[in-house]
Amino acid sequence: MTTPTSLPPPTGVPARLRRSSTDRMLGGVCGGLATYTGIDAVLWRAAVVALSLAGGAGLVLYAVLWVLTPADPPAPGEQPRPLDRFVDRLAGRADGAA
Repeated sequence: MTTPTSLPPPTGVPARLRRSSTDRMLGGVCGGLATYTGIDAVLWRAAVVALSLAGGAGLVLYAVLWVLTPADPPAPGEQPRPLDRFVDRLAGRADGAA
């Protein structure tokens, strides 16, 4: 018997969009979108690149989502990345560790 790699959230608990701390190339936005929607992160990255090449909307959308989407909480014993702390301060989210 095999078990799925990621289980859906329990019934009644809405899924939350968060920037991924594990599936990231830049800010974790596409990895977070992949987890949230179930669509592979490579397809989200391709969409961002396509929108960027077709007028720059992909870069603007990525930057907005990077600032507005909270990061995954760091693993125990792991410190948030400096860029994540900066983006969280920019978005006005309080840092509980500071």
